[in-house]
Amino acid sequence: MEKKKAQKKIEKKPKIVETICNDKDCPHHGNLKIRGRTFEGTIIKKHPKRLTIEFEKMTYVRKYERYFKSKIKVHARLPLCKEKEVQIGDLIQIRECRPLSKIIHFVYIKKIKSKEDNK
Repeated sequence: MEKKKAQKKIEKKPKIVETICNDKDCPHHGNLKIRGRTFEGTIIKKHPKRLTIEFEKMTYVRKYERYFKSKIKVHARLPLCKEKEVQIGDLIQIRECRPLSKIIHFVYIKKIKSKEDNK
């Protein structure tokens, strides 16, 4: 006689770790309102609380009746709750907000592609 062991299927629920963000300049958890233009660019530098994004822009020159490419660098605020999410080389989306400092007028919204996916 064979004994059948009752196998219990234990479903493990993923633990949702909610980070408490005390950053007042976070568009998700803080009191920062976002409005205006939206850009997608690649991270070229990462500083504490700040990112440098670079993207290409097509400009029309009337004199020559041609377009040319130019690269634009923009600084964006990186909320404390999203610092571990992004790395140099990632493609991200930023959005305009009120001026946060002399050079920062944009804030990080979301990550579109990681560095490995861009290759």
